[in-house]
Amino acid sequence: MAKRTGTPAPELDAADSHDLIRVHGARVNNLQDVSVDLPKRRLTVFTGVSGSGKSSLVFGTIAAESQRLINETYSAFVQGFMPTLGRPDVDVLDGLTTAITVDQQRMGADPRSTVGTATDANAMLRILFSRLGKPHIGPPSAYAFNVPSVRASGAITVERGAKKAVKATFNRTGGMCPRCEGRGTVSDIDLSQLYDDSKSLADGAFTIPGWKSDSFWTVRVYAESGLLDPDKPIRRFTKKEMHDFLHHEPVKVKVEGVNLTYEGLIPKIQKSFLSKDKEAMQPHIRAFVERAVTFTTCPECDGTRLSEGARSSKIERISIADACAMQISDLAEWVRGLDDPSVAPLLAALSRTLDSFVEIGLGYLSLDRPAGTLSGGEAQRVKMIRHLGSSLTDVTYVFDEPTIGLHPHDIQRMNNLLLRLRDKGNTVLVVEHKPETIAIADHVVDLGPGAGSQGGTICFEGTVEELRAGDTVTGRHFDDRSALKETVRKPTGALEIRGATAHNLQDVDVDIPLGVLVVVTGVAGSGKSSLVHGSIPAGEDVVSVDQSPIKGSRRSNPATYTGLLDPIRKAFAKVNGVKPALFSANSEGACPTCNGAGVTYTDLGMMAGVATVCEECEGKRFQASVLDYHLGGRDISEVLAMSVAEAAEFFGAGDAHTPAAHRILGRLADVGLGYLRLGQPLTTLSGGERQRLKLATHMGDKGGVYVLDEPTTGLHLADVEQLLGLLDRLVDSGKSVIVVEHHQAVMAHADWIIDLGPGAGHDGGRIVFEGTPADLAAERSTLTGEHLAAYVKA
Repeated sequence: MAKRTGTPAPELDAADSHDLIRVHGARVNNLQDVSVDLPKRRLTVFTGVSGSGKSSLVFGTIAAESQRLINETYSAFVQGFMPTLGRPDVDVLDGLTTAITVDQQRMGADPRSTVGTATDANAMLRILFSRLGKPHIGPPSAYAFNVPSVRASGAITVERGAKKAVKATFNRTGGMCPRCEGRGTVSDIDLSQLYDDSKSLADGAFTIPGWKSDSFWTVRVYAESGLLDPDKPIRRFTKKEMHDFLHHEPVKVKVEGVNLTYEGLIPKIQKSFLSKDKEAMQPHIRAFVERAVTFTTCPECDGTRLSEGARSSKIERISIADACAMQISDLAEWVRGLDDPSVAPLLAALSRTLDSFVEIGLGYLSLDRPAGTLSGGEAQRVKMIRHLGSSLTDVTYVFDEPTIGLHPHDIQRMNNLLLRLRDKGNTVLVVEHKPETIAIADHVVDLGPGAGSQGGTICFEGTVEELRAGDTVTGRHFDDRSALKETVRKPTGALEIRGATAHNLQDVDVDIPLGVLVVVTGVAGSGKSSLVHGSIPAGEDVVSVDQSPIKGSRRSNPATYTGLLDPIRKAFAKVNGVKPALFSANSEGACPTCNGAGVTYTDLGMMAGVATVCEECEGKRFQASVLDYHLGGRDISEVLAMSVAEAAEFFGAGDAHTPAAHRILGRLADVGLGYLRLGQPLTTLSGGERQRLKLATHMGDKGGVYVLDEPTTGLHLADVEQLLGLLDRLVDSGKSVIVVEHHQAVMAHADWIIDLGPGAGHDGGRIVFEGTPADLAAERSTLTGEHLAAYVKA
């Protein structure tokens, strides 16, 4: 009998061999033929300077292709209703799994969207109150502020056998407050801001932005409707004419043989301006709305958005309005105290959701908080909640800087959540700059070496220890620490805030020093933004640079956004003796074939649309005749193809010397955007690049007080030093700079720190420290002090 000499290694099953996501030849945005293999069921962190191509690789290539392939599994009919996604520019993408993207996009700014409606917590609360609420007022819809009550009666024809008309009544009880229609606020319109009543309609009485006197759809429908005298001044309208002008019901009228709808001015303004969120409007429209409309809390529902019936139904003396207004950590306690076997599964699910809020560091929110008021970091963490308790495994989770807006104290909590998702058998891909999160990675991919056209290549792949020892920008700066300043600047005055009570602030009195660099810190939800944005009077002297997204289409670029294109066009026009409009790709100079877009789009129905470079202008966006005009030996398309650094040199001296353009380019270079191309579409910029572009635009403003909201967002470790230099230059030029920030390097560099806390929500809202960074680190009396002391090794 033969003896066994050893056990042969079991052959790997073919199904178990797919343990890598393979990317070969990726060329999305600035990626330069990138190839990389990413391990599945591991935590991979992507690092690199802002603009190096991290988001292009993770979101624009891997996540985008995964989503496109999933969409292709649906029938052609269903795909017709879905957004069409183009295939990323990549040779091979292999081993993909279903990707769930949790990005920093602000949540829908619909006035009726709240934290509760966005996370399904409201839906569960409504069912709970419809089962246990006393008095019982109806089904879950009776507690929904988005559902109006409806009553109808009449005859209906039933087409079954012999047709016959039968009487029917229909009732649906909704929870919407009828006065404010579920918005919580009512608006009062100042008519003097809509029109000049000393003029007639024919003389251009309207003062509403965009309402030009020859506009067919707006102004002329009033003047030529036949209901009003267009030549009579508005102040001389009769009572009936005034009613028809302001409040008339929608009715069809004929203007020059075209059927149009005429309705009163007030309902038209409410539909066209007031149904949109104010934050999402263009600046000049928002300024008009702020002038013309006053928003006050609805007197009928007291801002709860709910009808009287919904507010009257209670569980243990708490109505659904009270529950939604509670801090979520308190609401979770209240739900745990309810004990009714008939709704036990519902209570368990609701408790899990509310506990997820607390666990993720959002226990200070309330469910009635409008979704549009959440910061980018808060919105991202709210989106995470639905994934925390998920039973799905072998999914790829993609996160975009999940630590944004988090105090150093909360970053460990976020790290634990990322590790928990990985340990369930998921692949977790994270774009991140914070060393605390990079440190927990199983695998690190570092892109660079620079930004824009100087980036887009893989500089390093491996473990965190290998990264530390490696010679990349990230590796060299990984253990950077800013030292505390030996001397701090002396304030030149003080901005007094007295009795601040915005949101969770508890009657705060504080003097913010002027003429120095002030950093406002505290855990997320402690009241920093409420103090800085809600209490500092917004006057002519205050320039606020917040994190709201930049509005812009694929036609917008840094040159148009910063106003740089105006002096460039005028310089071209002056030298060549032609009109400035010729040098705009959105105006007379546009290529007629692609209308100045540079590419032509072919819609293929349910298939992804195809964008091809315009054959006539070869992507230059201008007519051939426009490109015959030169400034300093360059045509307009060549100027727009320059980087900021090249353009600064070009417009700084010689034949093309243009001081106005050079000033703007200098500010762009100051904020670290020297590598951006002037004509690069805004849609291709990263989050950090957009904020710095906004900062560069506002640096030309004349304000004496600059308020910055987390300017280190999206900044690489190496770029933070440059930002500190920029803040110093602003202060040294005589400005006062107030920064809301969590980054310890900015805290250490401050002249004065105001720390809020001690906790979040109703546990915060108080000043727990005022003084120099050195005193804060020495005392260690607050959470911020402890982390700052550890950072500077005090």
